[in-house]
Amino acid sequence: MDKKFMQLLERTRMYAQIPMNVNSGYRCEKHNADPEVGGKPNSSHLRGKAADIAIATSSQRFTILAAAIKAGFTRIGIGKTFIHLDSDDTKAQEVSWIY
Repeated sequence: MDKKFMQLLERTRMYAQIPMNVNSGYRCEKHNADPEVGGKPNSSHLRGKAADIAIATSSQRFTILAAAIKAGFTRIGIGKTFIHLDSDDTKAQEVSWIY
């Protein structure tokens, strides 16, 4: 995993003050290509610059989202059951998307 990414993730956890369960972190190309994973060919997971954090409630989603923004994440994907946090500086910054 990328050191800068891990520092942002740890800062997010400290701000959130709740456990954060990682569904998916670094992925090899074979795992990323698995249709059940749904990884994109240029996924930041392939470079160790992304993680999907499990979300159980809307309150937990809000807490982790607010903590991630405060920590400095500028690429955030929001799903029903997870939040994708990403520090890939080769991609557009200050963006958010939904799954």
